[in-house]
Amino acid sequence: MNPSPLNRRQILKGMSASLGLLALRGFEVQAAAPAHFTHGVASGDPLADRVILWTRLIPGSGEHSSISCQWQVAKDRDFKQIVSTGMASTDAERDYTIKIDAAGLSPNSAYFYRFLMDNQLASPTGMTRTLPVGEIQQIRLGIASCSNYPQGYFNVYRHMAETDIDLVLHLGDYIYEYAEGVYSNKVATDKLGRKVEPSNEILSLEDYRMRYGLYRTDEDLQLVHARHPFVCVWDDHELANDTWKEGAENHSADEGDFQARMRSARQAYHEWMPIRTNSSGDQSAIFRSFKLGDLADLIMLDTRLHGRDRPLDYAKDLPMHSALYQLSASGEGSLIDQEDVAQATASLPADRLKRLTIPFDYTSGTPIAVNDYATIKDLTTETLPAGWYYLPDSQSFKQQALVESDRTILGADQEQWLDSQLQTSKQRGAIWQLLGQQVLMGKLQLPLLTDEQLKIDQAEPYIREIMQMMQTLAPNQLPFNLDAWDGYAACRDRVFASFVEHGNNPVVLAGDTHNAWCFNLADNRGQAVGVEVGTPGVSSPGLETYLPTDPVELGRAMQDVSVELFAVDTARRGWSEMTLTAEAMTNQWHFVSTVLDRDYRVESSPIQYCKAGNKRFS
Repeated sequence: MNPSPLNRRQILKGMSASLGLLALRGFEVQAAAPAHFTHGVASGDPLADRVILWTRLIPGSGEHSSISCQWQVAKDRDFKQIVSTGMASTDAERDYTIKIDAAGLSPNSAYFYRFLMDNQLASPTGMTRTLPVGEIQQIRLGIASCSNYPQGYFNVYRHMAETDIDLVLHLGDYIYEYAEGVYSNKVATDKLGRKVEPSNEILSLEDYRMRYGLYRTDEDLQLVHARHPFVCVWDDHELANDTWKEGAENHSADEGDFQARMRSARQAYHEWMPIRTNSSGDQSAIFRSFKLGDLADLIMLDTRLHGRDRPLDYAKDLPMHSALYQLSASGEGSLIDQEDVAQATASLPADRLKRLTIPFDYTSGTPIAVNDYATIKDLTTETLPAGWYYLPDSQSFKQQALVESDRTILGADQEQWLDSQLQTSKQRGAIWQLLGQQVLMGKLQLPLLTDEQLKIDQAEPYIREIMQMMQTLAPNQLPFNLDAWDGYAACRDRVFASFVEHGNNPVVLAGDTHNAWCFNLADNRGQAVGVEVGTPGVSSPGLETYLPTDPVELGRAMQDVSVELFAVDTARRGWSEMTLTAEAMTNQWHFVSTVLDRDYRVESSPIQYCKAGNKRFS
């Protein structure tokens, strides 16, 4: 049963106010006890001989204090064959979370685990699995991303929990940072009671802890954690929307120091996620790798925070058509031909040159550039005559900003680390190299669609403006999403070069978009370098929410202009099930029929198949 909304009387029953409501993190205490396991159990970052175990334990006294418990790992559910055990302690400094690196385990083995308080109070029992070594026949992975509590139920997690898989890869947006009523579904918030805590946008360490605590009260999320080990990486919403190394779209100066906010976000992530971290208490560099026997290497990347340069933005970075003028002593301007611009810039003083944005006159039905200096020198967007428009200079954008050589989504150190990981993987003979990361790597262009296909008259006004921009830019073959690898083309070229040199069979995994994608990745010469699978979101809405266009028609239009796009679904929530063998990689999407009702159906996609050695779906 889904946890009911917080009730102050229930929370305080058997719990003095000194511990504080916030320390409960959404857990309802209804009876006095020596202690309380408040948020289930989880495991993660498995290796061949060990795995991280997680739980949260708060004192039953209601007083802040250090508290200890025993942990056990066993071969059987009744814990008669215990193979690893020990003691652990926690306190308010760690938000009463417990993380254990349970060692002494056997490779490729299933285990049960639990936590005990004075041999009386027991946590729920979890199931986990270590990674294999040597030759194995296959490995089955579940891939998920984008679980937004106030958008609906986590039915996707329940289906994953009920499926026989070896490992869950969560590619980010495990939580969302927004305030109540922002990026939410009114049915979910008003009828299902899925409102966020705290109600404000999360900024402080306490805020981030509360938000994780709320999410982890969800019974479906607890269930999938209890059934399968996780390997996780953050995307932007564990931090702030559209984060990069020095800022974020959803962070403003009045919200305090950005880096301080990131330290709080990283610390809460370290505390609440079953991830192997250093002892500093702050999840710093998150990129790391795992060996899946001789079959594959799993390389987890941070394309969001560690080294990402500021994302390009069409609204800010797309230049308008402009021209350079030479000014006379009397202030008149004469147009400088494009081929003479370099010479004029070098030979004339700066105060004799002026660049103006050029408007285009559409009144005849054909755009005609208006170059007369006296006519246009004082015009602005607001004072343009009727039928005149400023037009984007797409070619300059494509030839300059989009291909800037120094731009990186990884950072130089992570780029070098990835290249060395691929090289090591090739040398040891791993058949597959999996790159678990956040955003789409495949080239995805703006689709060419008419007003009728877009159903533009049915869209919200702000969406209508975006659609109109898309229609203006689409004929120039510009990327659909600059926040993805398409906005970091030079960095992608360098990674593709590493794929060519060191990649046996690269498979890129992505989340972020809330929709489902498969790409045949190719370099600038058209050479196949690997494949990509983008997993649909758990509950966050996809393109179907914003674009009234028929999803099948939208997908077909995207495939028409994006030669790498092999398969797409722009309409449904779900997850990806990937199976690796020595012969092939297969992927299948599982979609839930709704996230607004506990009663749901699951529909599975056709299987996408990539034969080892082909580096393409077939």
